[in-house]
Formats: sequence, structure tokens, C-alpha cells
Amino acid sequence: MREILFLAHRVPWPPDRGDKIRSFHILKKLQTMAPVHVGAFADDARDIECAEAEQAGLASLHVELRDKPSWFSGVEALASGKPVSLTAFGSKAMQDWVDERLASGSISHIFVFSGQMAQYVSADFDGRFIMDFVDVDSAKFESYASEGNALMRWVYVREAKKLSDFESEIAKRADASLFVSEAEAALFRERSGVANVAALGNGIDTVFYDPAAKFKKLHPVFPDPLIVFTGQMDYRPNIEAVSDFARNAMPAIRQAHPETTFAIVGRNPTPAVVELSALPGVQVTGAVDDVRTWLAGADVVVAPLRIARGIQNKVLEAMAMAKPVLASAAAAEGIEAVDGEHLLVAKNVEEEAAKVSALLSDTDERLRLGAEARAHVIAHYGWDAQLASLETLIKGVAAK
Repeated sequence: MREILFLAHRVPWPPDRGDKIRSFHILKKLQTMAPVHVGAFADDARDIECAEAEQAGLASLHVELRDKPSWFSGVEALASGKPVSLTAFGSKAMQDWVDERLASGSISHIFVFSGQMAQYVSADFDGRFIMDFVDVDSAKFESYASEGNALMRWVYVREAKKLSDFESEIAKRADASLFVSEAEAALFRERSGVANVAALGNGIDTVFYDPAAKFKKLHPVFPDPLIVFTGQMDYRPNIEAVSDFARNAMPAIRQAHPETTFAIVGRNPTPAVVELSALPGVQVTGAVDDVRTWLAGADVVVAPLRIARGIQNKVLEAMAMAKPVLASAAAAEGIEAVDGEHLLVAKNVEEEAAKVSALLSDTDERLRLGAEARAHVIAHYGWDAQLASLETLIKGVAAK
């Protein structure tokens, strides 16, 4: 192994959201193996600043602000026949930088994080190519296609088909394709017919996410009882989850527990999310300094996602904070945990309301479930354990 090229659709720094947390820990592991060149996109100036602060530990760094308008990406996609997921991350400057790195002859391995970045890897690259899809994105767009008006359904059907074809093409070229859970890996094998697919799970920093750690607590006068949801609030599955829970589960919960507050905690809430704060007992916080503050104050943490792929970091974080978690079946699917022992799983919004109400009535059960959750996460979801196979996978895969 000479040097590694690491490509990511978002800079791994700061590791403050699900995809960035995963890429951050994978990159740290790769840096123990060889010098690493990083090419990535930034969402804003803060991302760029954080990336530049890490430059000294890298062989080289190329970061671009991703500011291409969505409409322009759509036009490019229609003109080129590509999925929008690719044109949205298309950049001549990024391609030129990747080509320069490869032309130097120093790169023996490429690790691509997220399918959007695979477009930069030439088909004639003769080194090791590891593709971390994380989730089966094309399946997500298929699920979107069942809703909305006729135009949007057509858009999502097109995106799902184009992206599925691209995913299969890349997986056939890669030495190994990785997914965040065995369920996602199995789904991809079935859809693509590609056998060289493996699961590489997410972990959790159980020292940082520890109810006994030092962090700012909520003001002594805070909502009681308190239900919390955490996540990026301009992400469609999160928007749909909190909207359904706020409108359809909270009224039933507040019938049994009239003072209950549902706090939606996360950056960039859309207008549709902000509007939920007009509902009785619903609070929208926007970005917070430390999500642990709200997790620690919660009586119950919910993950009522209707569409979910892979492992939900928000669930692992809450479990590590020793909180009772109520998850939808979709949100719990990628996590190896037992319903009723480590967390609770609900089949529909009526069951969510009933199970949360029961938890709010039973302090001992909340404490038991939270303690079992933290113990389970410590035992099974440390990053060292989750990434133990990465070095062997990268060095040991057979050459094409």
C-alpha cells in the first residue's frame, strides 16, 4: 500500500451528523494505514474552515463549496441522462484534482464514501477500489415514488432507475462494496446480482454519549414530561417522521399526559417543520450547541421514521445516553437490538402513541430500558469493533 485517495460527498469535519460521523471514523482508521489524500464537498464556510484545520494530517486536501442550484442539477441530469444525485455533485475542478492525484502514480487505493463520488473514479484505475455506498439510495427514491403528484412521481421513478443502474455498474467495478448493515447489503445483492458486498456497521462514541459526561444540562425549568426527536430537519424522512408524530401521535399522548412536550431538535428546520410549533405541546429548537443536552433531558426519545435506510445514528446516540427509545420498524431494522429489551418498536402511529404513553406512566420501565440500551451499545457498537474488519478488507481483497 502506497497512498490512499479518500473521496466523500461531505467533508468529515466536524463529525456532527450521521454521514459525517461515519466518514470521520473511517478516515481516521485509513490514516493509520497510509498517507491519505482527501477530496470532498462542503455545505458551508464552517465546513471549509473545519476541513482546513485538519490539512496538516493529510497528504493533500481538496475541498469545494457545493453551491450548484437544484434546478441546474436537474437540467444537467436530463441533458446527460444521468441521475440528479450525480449531477448535483458533478464538478470539473474535483475531477481535475482526482486525475492529478492518480497521474502522480502514488495512489494504490481509493476509498469512496457515498455513491455520488464514484463518478470521479476512472474505469481504468488498476489499484484497489473500495466503495462505501452506506445505504441503497436507489431504494429510497423508489419509496418516494409512491407519493406526490404525477410529475414528482415521474422524477423519483427516473432517479431510482438511473441510480440503481449506476450503483450496479460501480459495484461491478469495485473490489468491494460496503453497506451500513447486513440488511442493506442483502438488499443490494438481490437488486444488483453483485456478490462482493459486505456490511460495515456504524459505531457510537460511548464516552462522549454518556449521561455521566460533562455537558450543559437543560435549564432546571424544562418541559416535563419531554419527548425528543433529533436529526437534520431539512431531510425528507425526518420531516415526514416528525410531522406524522406531532399531528397524529401527540394528541393521543397528551390526552393521557396533558403537559407532555415533543421537542424537534436539529438544524435547518424547513417551514413545514417550523409550522409544527403551532401545535399544542410541540417545540422546534433548530440547531443546538450540544444534542446531549436535549437527550439527557428527555423522558423518551422517538425515531418514528417512515422511510429509513441502514443504521440510524440518532437511535444509537439516544441508547448510549441511557434513554428509552421508541422506534418505528424502519428505524430499528438496521440495529441489532431486541424489541422490549433494548428499545421499543412500533408498527404504526397508534402503537407509537400507546407505547410512549405507557413509558411516560412507568418510571421504572424507562430506567430499565435505558440502562439495557446503554449496556447493549457499549458491548456491540464501539467504533473499534465496528471497523475491525476494515484494514483486512482493504488489504485483503483480491485484485481485479
